[in-house]
Amino acid sequence: MPVTAPTSAGPLLQMSGIVKTFPGVRALDGVDLDVRPGEVHCLLGQNGAGKSTLIKVLSGAHQPDDGEITWAGESVALGTPMAAINQGISTIYQELDLVHGLTVAENVFLGHEISRGGLSQRTEARRRTRGLLERLGHSEIPAGREVGRLSTAGQQIVSMARALSRDTRLIIMDEPSAVLDQEEVHNLFRVIRDLTSDGVAVIYISHRLEEIREIGDRVTVLKDGRTVATGLDARETPTKELIRLMTGRDIEYVFPDRPDGQPDAATVLEVDGLALAGTFADVGFRVHTGEIVGLAGLVGSGRSEILETIYGARRASSGTVSVDGKMMRAGSVVGAVRAGVGLCPEERKSQGLLLDQAVYRNITMSSMARFSRAGFMDRTAERAAATELTTSLDVRPSGVDRAVRTLSGGNQQKIVLARWLLRDCRVLLLDEPTRGVDVGARSEIYALVRSLAARGVAVVMVSSEVPEVLGLADRVLVVREGEVVHEGPADQIDEHQVLDLVMEGSAA
Repeated sequence: MPVTAPTSAGPLLQMSGIVKTFPGVRALDGVDLDVRPGEVHCLLGQNGAGKSTLIKVLSGAHQPDDGEITWAGESVALGTPMAAINQGISTIYQELDLVHGLTVAENVFLGHEISRGGLSQRTEARRRTRGLLERLGHSEIPAGREVGRLSTAGQQIVSMARALSRDTRLIIMDEPSAVLDQEEVHNLFRVIRDLTSDGVAVIYISHRLEEIREIGDRVTVLKDGRTVATGLDARETPTKELIRLMTGRDIEYVFPDRPDGQPDAATVLEVDGLALAGTFADVGFRVHTGEIVGLAGLVGSGRSEILETIYGARRASSGTVSVDGKMMRAGSVVGAVRAGVGLCPEERKSQGLLLDQAVYRNITMSSMARFSRAGFMDRTAERAAATELTTSLDVRPSGVDRAVRTLSGGNQQKIVLARWLLRDCRVLLLDEPTRGVDVGARSEIYALVRSLAARGVAVVMVSSEVPEVLGLADRVLVVREGEVVHEGPADQIDEHQVLDLVMEGSAA
């Protein structure tokens, strides 16, 4: 039976005994959830616990096989997404579903356009959009601007304005802070508090437990498709208890031990005077055998672009990249892969995976020649190699023939890493390796990265979470506005010093 905290106010939403089964998988197995008006109710669980399926049931995208949904005291059937929207339930997914090419106002009223006599009333739509943006504290966003020109944070605000344009009473936010910097997260929280003060309820999904403490009121925890705790106080429940409920065991944010220094380790990756016009300039560093180098800096500082330029996805305007003493051709991904360089990109779904292809093909796609026999692909060998890797990485659910799209974020990240494990790469570039990944999978990924380094792989990682950079890396480069403003051992600098550097750009 799930742990249930006492309640004192009637719920706006009550989900009882929700069951949802897919072929071979029971994704939800009797989930219970209640949400009160004006509260932030946090939904926690490991990747694959059932969070995404539950919010799709609530948003009308999936139909439950059993259970009851009560809305404002009445039993309802949310047969379609529009039925949920009409009830006052809006969902803001991690991958925002705005239409680039349309203006802010056009996106806000998409699907319920303001018209008179069959003619669109653009002026009125923009006026109402400005009112909604002002309510959200973002009157600086032009209603007539093309939405693709906005920052990710700005696009999130537009998604909220769209939700409010339909008289929303409950907003579901799926990992809303995943691509935001610290200042943008604080602003997001201000907007959420303003909404809840008006009586709007929020279901907030995040893997960052520190955020739950700051913004949440109550917490529900899912594990293996079941509710294991609900109605917990977000500020009073110990972090260890939340982790234990999610994973079924005690896990600390423990990073693998760093090995003893290797002063005479060979240099694997050399970056000299690397520049990308308008983005970063004169970047130079070395990475040795078995070393993990972390790049810390704000979103937009040039960190990701440095990795992409090393990988050849961007053509450097000047400078050189060498692997094992051999200079790589600028702007050539094929050359980088042949030289033994692998990249796990920031946006794994759009840049790192073929979502509708099988797990095994996503793993073998960078090693196709290995499985080619007289011009034909040996699928048996492909599946065997992929199965060995997914078993060792504990990818769930098992089965290499399923589409990657059906896996959770943490398991998708394991597939990207498995690709480069199969390739036996010399240099591994990791951009936000644990974004959208739960605490249990994070520990597994940290151990995997350290084990790769122990095999002699040179690792360069980017993370927006400074503790992650300091905990996993051996050496840290701090990047500010396209410049490296500090380089040194990770154990000789703390989080506050890093933040001072990225904000001020002064040497430590």
